Amino acid sequence: MTKSKEAGWNFDNSYARLPKLFFTSMNPVPVHSPSLIIFNNDLAESLGLNVEALQGEDGVAVFAGNRIPDGASPLAQAYAGHQFGHFNMLGDGRAVLLGEQISPQGLKVDIQLKGAGRTPYSRGGDGRAALGPMLREYIISEAMYALRIPTTRSLAVVTTGESIIRETELPGAIMTRVAASHLRVGTFQYAAKWGQVEELKALANYALARHFPDIEVDGNRYLSLLEEVIKRQAELIAKWQLVGFIHGVMNTDNMTISGETIDFGPCAFMDVYDPATVFSSIDMQGRYAYENQPLMAGWNLARFAETLLPLLHDNVDEAVKLAQDKISSFNQLYQSNWLAGMRAKLGIFNDETEDGSLINELLNMLKKYQVDYTNTFRAFTFDKLEDTVLFGAQEFTQWYNRWISRLDRQEQSKADSQQLMRNNNPAIIPRNHQVEEALTAAVEQGDYRVMERLLDVLSNPYAHSCEQEEYSILPDSTVPYQTYCGT
Repeated sequence: MTKSKEAGWNFDNSYARLPKLFFTSMNPVPVHSPSLIIFNNDLAESLGLNVEALQGEDGVAVFAGNRIPDGASPLAQAYAGHQFGHFNMLGDGRAVLLGEQISPQGLKVDIQLKGAGRTPYSRGGDGRAALGPMLREYIISEAMYALRIPTTRSLAVVTTGESIIRETELPGAIMTRVAASHLRVGTFQYAAKWGQVEELKALANYALARHFPDIEVDGNRYLSLLEEVIKRQAELIAKWQLVGFIHGVMNTDNMTISGETIDFGPCAFMDVYDPATVFSSIDMQGRYAYENQPLMAGWNLARFAETLLPLLHDNVDEAVKLAQDKISSFNQLYQSNWLAGMRAKLGIFNDETEDGSLINELLNMLKKYQVDYTNTFRAFTFDKLEDTVLFGAQEFTQWYNRWISRLDRQEQSKADSQQLMRNNNPAIIPRNHQVEEALTAAVEQGDYRVMERLLDVLSNPYAHSCEQEEYSILPDSTVPYQTYCGT
């Protein structure tokens, strides 16, 4: 571990100590004339980094891949994955891991440059990224963090001074991504497919040490690894559903072992409540639609369990049984997390058997009346039902009376319920049209003020401030919103 005092870099390179199967050591590809576009001061400070130094020439050179900071050991990671159900060898085609920053509190996080040039895993791509998608990931990941959803984050975005060609010529950019790690279900799939059992075991031991150090050495620790990953994913997917987030590309290479949200390509937040909502332009069959996200998480976890079979038991049949028993718990864990979250969104503190039907009846009405998901729960929070399309409908009146009766049966006061709802119903989400407006101003006009203001209001979504009111307005357009990956 080496520390660079001026910038605050304090690197460990534990991933580089794994078997060579899992990575290729290499430096980022230098760029022509980098320029800092946005820098995450709060994140930098929490990681023990020198904010002033990193916004200077040397810091920008690091974020651009033109300078390797002291103590770093750059590499591109190898992994595989099921992409829309089809298995492929993948890897970091356009990303380079500099190393792991150790914060003053002892937190270890990956520092990765996304868009840093071609690697051995590029599969014919140019290894670069466009400014718009990198800024989009910055906005969405910071919004997810503020919504208290486990997520990778963005430390900086720099332009490269070079153009890249997609459908048109676009300004190139590199984003510095911070993650608990970049270990994926796909990393284990890669080990199971192309590695030996000892290499798979080394990876599993690394994941245990990095993310689950409290798991006992005695006993079946690899079964415990599976159990803990299942728990974290059950919590994560429930949080997505509770705020209407649609990931869009839940391939196994985009499911982390740490339980963080990763890869903000074709993702977006749902406005009008519709369980069948799909945002990804390539998801023609709705595999990763909002309503399917829990199902697909379970499918991905089953693929993870398959990779661990050689470590779970010497007898294959017994290993399969152990894995199946754990995987079968996912749906119940997810439902428990989701139901607890929905109760909180409705100001309910305790459990009653009929809560599920109460919640599902409301959601069915949201779908029937094409009601905005976020704004409806915000209206409930402040008892402004007249602001909703539901107001005046007989079936809603009947439901509302049931809900009020339910609240009356608990010990907590109405004020307590309202505070619970304030803490669980965001006033603001990154509305798709507002994100696009910010990106258009930034990329096409070089005006970052729209994005900066959006980031400011998104930083405290539970403030319910007057300033956030204008960001709750729905777009006029009825054209289906689409997002794209691979840019």
